Amino acid sequence: MLTAQNKKLLRKMGQSLRPLFQIGKEGLSYNLIRSLDDSLEAHELVKCTLLKTSPIDVREAAIECSSQTHSEIVHIVGRTFLLYRRSKENKLGLKK
Repeated sequence: MLTAQNKKLLRKMGQSLRPLFQIGKEGLSYNLIRSLDDSLEAHELVKCTLLKTSPIDVREAAIECSSQTHSEIVHIVGRTFLLYRRSKENKLGLKK
């Protein structure tokens, strides 16, 4: 579980990130979840956006992606959400 201080730091880091994933009219597919899982292991912090054609809303997508990848939702703004999962190497160096 992330502390408030860690969430604040991650939100700050996430502002400069470009979205790695766009969720469109196909919604959440198995391949998208698998790619998201791999990206979380590689980067720890991943930004996703929902296109206007997406059949689900941003909160549903964030919760579903978070539960499928065992990650935590850091922030949801507009059609964008930020996910975090600590990798084996702990690349961002966050303390537990």
